[in-house]
Amino acid sequence: MTGSHNVDGSYFDDLFDGYDYNYSTVPMLFDSAPCKNPWTINKYLVVVVYLLVFLLSVVGNCIVVLVICYNKLHRSSTDVYLLNLAIADLLFAVTLPFWAAYKAKEWLFGLFMCKAVSVLQEVNFYSGILLLACISVDRYLAIVHATEAVTQKRYMVKYICLGIWCFSFILSLPILLYRTVLNYGSGVICYDNMGSENTEKWKIILRIGRHTVGFFFPLLIMLFCYGFTIKTLFQTKSSQKQRAMKVIFAVVIAFLICWLPYNITLVVDSLMRSRFLNETCEMRVHVDTALSVTEVFGFMHSCINPILYAFIGQKFRNSFFRILASKGIINKEFLSRYGRSSSIGSISGHTSTTL
Repeated sequence: MTGSHNVDGSYFDDLFDGYDYNYSTVPMLFDSAPCKNPWTINKYLVVVVYLLVFLLSVVGNCIVVLVICYNKLHRSSTDVYLLNLAIADLLFAVTLPFWAAYKAKEWLFGLFMCKAVSVLQEVNFYSGILLLACISVDRYLAIVHATEAVTQKRYMVKYICLGIWCFSFILSLPILLYRTVLNYGSGVICYDNMGSENTEKWKIILRIGRHTVGFFFPLLIMLFCYGFTIKTLFQTKSSQKQRAMKVIFAVVIAFLICWLPYNITLVVDSLMRSRFLNETCEMRVHVDTALSVTEVFGFMHSCINPILYAFIGQKFRNSFFRILASKGIINKEFLSRYGRSSSIGSISGHTSTTL
């Protein structure tokens, strides 16, 4: 295969024997303790889950992009962040068929696609948490400090989103540099080739730093902003603001449920590989199994937001139905049943116009 490196299969025999392992997302596997893992995940079940998530994500996020773009005249700063979040999920969904094929057999798509889909996965993860952190700051300013003028400056929000994309790509550069294709024994893997032991130790430190800056620090910002936002909402008892915040809170909670377990496990894995934690066979088995399971939940996140919008976001449903009615897909009578709600025609600088 072009761009791949040949590696003697015997080099990995002790390490890989008995493993059902995802080589794409655990970069320092070669330094693992040679323990056999009795717990395996059915790879065909994972393939089905990935393909189902792919379909739901493409359809759902395309609808989100359509709804937000259709409401361009009254688009709020929150809408701009949510639009970028949907685009990030769409880009990530494109990688899922590749990961599904990799799970089923081996890496079949060459060096360029190995790097490309790996970087897209990383950029989606970092941009997702950073965009949610920006939404938390946006809601904090709009609700706690009532600084509508700041949140209304959409041109500034666009530059913030551009900065987030650039910063997420910078955080993903190690994947672009080190991810390669290796011919190992019975198959081909898409994997981080770290080289010397000293290089690998620096990579572990770099990985912990990336996840601290790109995940845990934005998480602290979100906790701070939403803590004061919830306090203010309880005091003001604004039903309109509370409805909008229900969707935002659901989006944040869904992100944390999907990605927080994986990141905590990844930090534990890094600490074990850097010898800050004692690595035993039992610990290695538990961490490897946890990485495989939590990764599936992380991948599922890309299709969850549109489902939350559809079930919780009344404005989102109303906007979507208006689009369908304008195209003649549904009749006006169907739309009128939802048009009686107070939110269908309301526009507020403090809340998203679609959610």
